[in-house]
Amino acid sequence: MTPARQNPPLAALLIIAASALLAGTTLLAKALGTDELGPALHPMQISHGRFMFAFMVIVSAVGILRPRLSRPHWGLHIGRTSFGWVGITLMFASVAFIPLADATAISFLNPVFAMILAIPLLRETIGPWRWLAAAVALAGALILLRPTPDSFQPAALLALTAAVVIGMELIFIKKLSGREIPIQILLINNAMGLTIASVAVSFVFQMPTSQQWAALAGIGVLMACAQACFVNGMARADASFVAPISYVTLIFAAFYDFAIFRVVPDWISTLGATIILTGGLILVWREGRQRQALSR
Repeated sequence: MTPARQNPPLAALLIIAASALLAGTTLLAKALGTDELGPALHPMQISHGRFMFAFMVIVSAVGILRPRLSRPHWGLHIGRTSFGWVGITLMFASVAFIPLADATAISFLNPVFAMILAIPLLRETIGPWRWLAAAVALAGALILLRPTPDSFQPAALLALTAAVVIGMELIFIKKLSGREIPIQILLINNAMGLTIASVAVSFVFQMPTSQQWAALAGIGVLMACAQACFVNGMARADASFVAPISYVTLIFAAFYDFAIFRVVPDWISTLGATIILTGGLILVWREGRQRQALSR
């Protein structure tokens, strides 16, 4: 497979597009989890819609592109999909109760938890700068949890748990990367996710309204398009260049929440999100410096 030609400006545009689309999925999930479009749907039903419609899009893409598929590593795919389904379901549950910007900021802890999990699972060595980045980001998450009797948000724990679970999913994605082409990984992931979600939704299914069907389809299509933009963006620039750009997801989430639900982030949300982003940027900066040192 021929590597994509390096094009940082195009990569930046693709990552910004992916960020806008991903924030859009959480916006629709919030509308479905409340009574904005009809009786609130269960998070497992929202997750099912995400996998069902995304699978349709990816199957269509495979039919058009006809990529050469290889023999998949089923164990890694099962692990990745299982953690991915749990993580996205918990995230969709959290956005029904807390601001989109808070849930999105907490989701940026994914790479931090993946880094910590890589110590026992991938036997990676973590240096002091990585530990500093993790500590800073976790401090921001603690602020967003508002750990006082009067302001504590229990639903924020759902987003935090989702970040831990998706961090585990990233471990499986790392093991899969290089073994199989991206479109095959997406195809198998969404096929398995749809299977798991179809079983789970049978216990909570309720007939959606026409507006809810449209929103469920929107989540699936937006997620598939976001994944495509993100994969192609990552292929066209260094990770150290791409990673900070993905943080604009927080801006889109805050804008959508204000535009649709009139939710204005308070100073605690702003402070916590800023600290999490600072931790993430420390990690990205350090990784970039290490890559430069190794390339000399």
